[in-house]
Amino acid sequence: MQTKPAEIDDGDADWQGLHHREIAPKDWLRYEGNIAEIFRALGMDLETPGTASTPARFLKAMFDATEGYEKDAKLVTACRISQIVEGPIPFYSLCEHHSLPFFGHAYVGYIAHDRIIGISKLTRLVRLFARRFTLQERIGREIVDALEEILHAHGVAVYLEATHLCTQMRGVRELESKTRTSFWRGNYDTDPELRAGFFRMCHLPG
Repeated sequence: MQTKPAEIDDGDADWQGLHHREIAPKDWLRYEGNIAEIFRALGMDLETPGTASTPARFLKAMFDATEGYEKDAKLVTACRISQIVEGPIPFYSLCEHHSLPFFGHAYVGYIAHDRIIGISKLTRLVRLFARRFTLQERIGREIVDALEEILHAHGVAVYLEATHLCTQMRGVRELESKTRTSFWRGNYDTDPELRAGFFRMCHLPG
């Protein structure tokens, strides 16, 4: 298997994010006005001390909650070892279907080829893809794709478990269910015992 040189140069790879986001002050005001119009249409009274600034706070909260669209320069730091499993890594995201939150925990494992990234970088990688308008299935695929690209690992495993408010606040209003997704690459995909070992290390039912 061909490996990259010691210094990783992934250019504008998708896992690094898109760009630094900037919103001009006049655009912020315009967006706040649009949000206020929507909130009024939904029945919110914006003339009270507690709600007068709600559109501005909501816009700022959405900006913070989607910071995963920006690059994280601290992700690419490598060293050498064999294998690592990390979790539970808490994450919060926004469903692109209804813009409602879903949140839970991620477990990430990989079998190193000749390098690893620092443990904190796994948390950064999860949050990079979670803090966007997205889907749980997409987050898992993006994490395994990024780790394969960064590390050329022999195997990558990602397990996500999340609560989706779009199923609790609307639709079927299912209050107890959780959505679980797993993603396997390389040795994890071909070796059932390795997958079982991953679940055991994460203290999860496999």
